Amino acid sequence: MSRIHNFSAGPGVLPEVVLKQAQQDLWDVSESGIGVCEHSHRGKVFDAIHQSAKARIKRLLRVDDATHEVLFLQGGARSQFYMLPMNLLRGGRATYLDTGHWAHLALQDAKRYGTVDVGWSSKPSRYDHVPAQGEWGAIPEGTAYFHYTSNNTIFGTEMSYVPDVGDVPLICDMSSNFLSRPVDGSKFAMIYAGAQKNIGPSGVTVVAVRRDLLGRMETELPAMLRYAKQVEKDSMLNTPCTFGIYAIDQVARWLEEDVGGLEVMDRRNEAQASRLYAEIDRSGFWRSKVRTDSRSRMNVIFTTDDPDRDAAFLKGASERQMSGLKGHRELGGLRASLYNAQTDAAVDALIEWMREFERTQG
Repeated sequence: MSRIHNFSAGPGVLPEVVLKQAQQDLWDVSESGIGVCEHSHRGKVFDAIHQSAKARIKRLLRVDDATHEVLFLQGGARSQFYMLPMNLLRGGRATYLDTGHWAHLALQDAKRYGTVDVGWSSKPSRYDHVPAQGEWGAIPEGTAYFHYTSNNTIFGTEMSYVPDVGDVPLICDMSSNFLSRPVDGSKFAMIYAGAQKNIGPSGVTVVAVRRDLLGRMETELPAMLRYAKQVEKDSMLNTPCTFGIYAIDQVARWLEEDVGGLEVMDRRNEAQASRLYAEIDRSGFWRSKVRTDSRSRMNVIFTTDDPDRDAAFLKGASERQMSGLKGHRELGGLRASLYNAQTDAAVDALIEWMREFERTQG
């Protein structure tokens, strides 16, 4: 069977060149005679893959060994919702932006470990927009860190800028737009992201943590939950997700060498999203429940405002070899995820079906 168009919100579409290379490397990686999933995580073959993946992530984030460390952890980004405050909040206070489902869950977990100041929330308007720069107001004195979620997969909003929070450590959950545009990683005390949207398969959480933050963290925690211990052991306190790290290295190589860097990736992502939003806005048949100044390039949310008609659209999309367009159960409707590896052909096929559906159902 030939491959179909994958619009899944996660695990998401991966570059075909990476999948084809993985097919070979599952059998024999680096001419070692065994596959990548069979290698010891402490052997020379996997260590070369691991160090390459770390180096590539640092280059793409524009950070270096002197300032930041990259970890490959498990438990998904959601494990960071509690691991972060457990290490850094420690009875103090932190500021969180409440911009969506996952942002809200993150601040709820943080409340277990200290005082959480919700600097800004769009929950009353069902998360239909994100704040403008500084709209959260003054950050309380003594704030341990400022946390935000850069893209909201369920509600289809995205923060296209980096918050200016002065000297307060800035921490971002970048799970669903990680490495989708140029990032100045030096502005962040910590970035974390589940790999399964833009950079690899599920099972790995990428954490880029500033070295000077490690000394401020709680020391009386189990080893697996201490960032400093994970750094000391190079993400190998237990056996890591070796295939996931391999895939991250391959996708990062694709971003650097095949795509030509994050500036090019950014232009590709913007072009695809702009075309799809233009179709949504063209006639009034489709509805977007996101303010135009807050629309996500990664997760395009739309609907006919009729659940039965949305269902008919999904059925027709499936018949036309398109998958993953059903909206999240929290919101309903339709959702097209345009992660880094999404193809122009997939976007073309979706727009063609949207126009055909409008002609017959409008």
